[in-house]
Amino acid sequence: MHFIDVILPIPLEKRFTYSITKAESEFLQVGMRVAVPFGKSKVYTAIVAGIHTTAPLVYEAKEIHQILDETPLVSLKQLELWAWISNYYLCSEGEVMRAALPNAFLLESETLVVKNTVKEFDAASLKDDEFLVYEALQKSSSIKINELEAVLNKRNVLPVVKGLIEKSLIHLEEEIYEKYKPKLVQYVKLHEQHLKEDQLQQLLETLSRAPKQREVVLSLFMMQSKSKLPFKVSDLSEQSQASNQIIKTLIDKEVLQSYYIQTDRINFEDDTTNSKHLNEEQSVALTQILNQFETQNVVLLHGVTSSGKTEVYVKLIENALEKGEQVLYLLPEIALTTQLVNRLQNYFGEQVAVFHSKYTIHERVEVYNNVLNSLDKAKIIIGARSSLFLPFSNLGLVIVDEEHEQSYKQYDPAPRYHARDTAIVLAHMYKAKTLLGSATPSIESYYNTQIGKYGLVELKKRYNNVQLPDIELVDIKVKHKRKLMNGHFSDRLIEEMELTLGEGLQVILFQNRRGYSPIVECNTCGHAPQCPNCDVSLTYHHYRSQLRCHYCGYTMAMLQKCMACYQPTLNTKGFGTEQIEQEVKSIFPKYKIARMDLDTTRGKYGYEKIITAFEQKETQILVGTQMLTKGLDFRNVKLVGIMNADNMLNFPDFRAHERSFQLFQQVAGRAGRTDVQGKVLIQTYNPLHNILQQVSEHHYLKMFNEQLQERTNFKYPPFYRLLKITFKHRDYNKVERSSEWFAKSLRQTFKQHILGPEFPPVSRIRNMYLKHVMIKIPQQQNLQKTKEVLLKINSSFQAISDFKGVRVIFNVDYY
Repeated sequence: MHFIDVILPIPLEKRFTYSITKAESEFLQVGMRVAVPFGKSKVYTAIVAGIHTTAPLVYEAKEIHQILDETPLVSLKQLELWAWISNYYLCSEGEVMRAALPNAFLLESETLVVKNTVKEFDAASLKDDEFLVYEALQKSSSIKINELEAVLNKRNVLPVVKGLIEKSLIHLEEEIYEKYKPKLVQYVKLHEQHLKEDQLQQLLETLSRAPKQREVVLSLFMMQSKSKLPFKVSDLSEQSQASNQIIKTLIDKEVLQSYYIQTDRINFEDDTTNSKHLNEEQSVALTQILNQFETQNVVLLHGVTSSGKTEVYVKLIENALEKGEQVLYLLPEIALTTQLVNRLQNYFGEQVAVFHSKYTIHERVEVYNNVLNSLDKAKIIIGARSSLFLPFSNLGLVIVDEEHEQSYKQYDPAPRYHARDTAIVLAHMYKAKTLLGSATPSIESYYNTQIGKYGLVELKKRYNNVQLPDIELVDIKVKHKRKLMNGHFSDRLIEEMELTLGEGLQVILFQNRRGYSPIVECNTCGHAPQCPNCDVSLTYHHYRSQLRCHYCGYTMAMLQKCMACYQPTLNTKGFGTEQIEQEVKSIFPKYKIARMDLDTTRGKYGYEKIITAFEQKETQILVGTQMLTKGLDFRNVKLVGIMNADNMLNFPDFRAHERSFQLFQQVAGRAGRTDVQGKVLIQTYNPLHNILQQVSEHHYLKMFNEQLQERTNFKYPPFYRLLKITFKHRDYNKVERSSEWFAKSLRQTFKQHILGPEFPPVSRIRNMYLKHVMIKIPQQQNLQKTKEVLLKINSSFQAISDFKGVRVIFNVDYY
């Protein structure tokens, strides 16, 4: 008898064993997919993890249904990484598998199959079974895979579905995403029939009754006579002082001709920057990195904002490609850094591939297969954290850009891994080098350079020796006393904004809270509307006149009267981006204002539209949340205003000060990236706060040393590891009792290193009560043995009937 051990895409602790024939055992290889029965009626796609002749002792092995691949889909290195993630982050291999593979590879009996209405095809090219499925989809909009068994009168339908997916005739319902598009900029020119002087004269006479349109045509003619370069619609609008609507009318009349050009998000001022010539500082940094790679596997590049770190990355990528190696370039959020994708594609052409969850199933499968087959079109992979799971064969370099970003940590669902740390492990498996890059490195990474675990290279000057922005702290407590505040704007901020806008430069205003107001409160009785599903107050959104919960999405119309005392005395407390936008409009009515937060970027290209308009100077003031901090390069921004620094500094988290410093420095880094020195105004009630003083001095080392001292005193990372256990259930008492029992059991082994159980600040989300227990693990304590004790206690916990249904979630290295 022959058997295989498989990994199923469900949270099972161990691998399952199935029986196979001798012929199948000779054909099968580790990493191939097989369709297997599980439970009473379900069929899953599983990955072969081992082939052997030992029968399982506890149960009788079932036979597999079908072999789905002719060659392995998952490499041995991938399986090794899955096993490490499963072991380190305390989750099952099945959960890792589900995160690692595109859903098209994981056909299940309950997956919904939907017809692709766009695709045209020749019916004669379909096999009989495929045609029956396609015919069935004409009568029904979607069919479950297990329902297709009745249609085809056979048990195993997965190969048929797989064939139809490959022909793009069907897709799986849960994977309908819009394709991510490059940025297109609209350009304009005079129509060919009006280029000659007599034709132009005739046109101007016909437009004599439309003076604004006539002015636009004259302006464009003058611009074209001076330069042969193409002109953007925004340039013409600015030159002729005409609105976009007038230009659109002329395009509709075929007086003007419009066309689109794909444009980089980063536009450099001169050709020298666009070519890959490094300046002296960058060349020195590159040499130091290559020298450090001789002895170190991980190097941290600490370069101030706008120092040209990307150019150094490009040279390192070139070196790796010359050796025939693959490169993984990790970004915290791919949707926010399209500029980099276009820029690297300009440098390396078709060798760049992008892997991200916003891509369609077919695109992700295509990239996966290109990497698996080591094709030239997938030598450089740019992606978010999920791109770690691709089947690399010859990985030589891993770059983790903005390594301090908390977006690298996966919170829900499992596996709750940290992409930066996992990338270092992945690189180690391939004997590759890892470069971490940041203007504000995380405390852990910088500490690792101090103890010699990582190499360190620093870029201390901005590109072209542009000065770092001048940072000024504004005490709004004093401004309130002296009646110098206009809404949430101090007189200093308004003064600087007037100055900047008067010079034709742009302004960014940062407020890390969306909506209009986080709290609506009754002035009579003090009642504030709460979410019925979560323990949190509802946020007021002015543009829809509704109250919304930012945890579960619950909404209700804005109240006219208090729900408790029925008095019409409702008042808003606190402020978000919406309120700032409204106030700016009243203070600066002449200028165009845009807002960038989760509410305005939900649309397909919402984010791109806002950024493009700002880059092309169509809007002069941009109000936004932390989205503004992530790797954006605006060439015309002189002033950045931070509306309120205090709510971040006072957040109940041991990382609050570190994160505040990083965020303020990154936001400040958007200012003055060309010749003019930028200005940053930080409004605060506490200008003497150490972090704000350190930000104003651009003094990372001061912040690092102070935070390190605190972490030593209070036993936090990097000196102790943190492992958070969350208990979740609808019954408050069950959560209370179960967490107490678990904490008591942990204390018997770990003594004083257990914190909790404690309710988090928001202790109920979606009607589920939450309670946390924290384990602090000292450096000398064996991590593996700690986890073994933890899993033993968890096994005992699961066996207690009183605690049935309580969900226990482990979060290792909780950041």
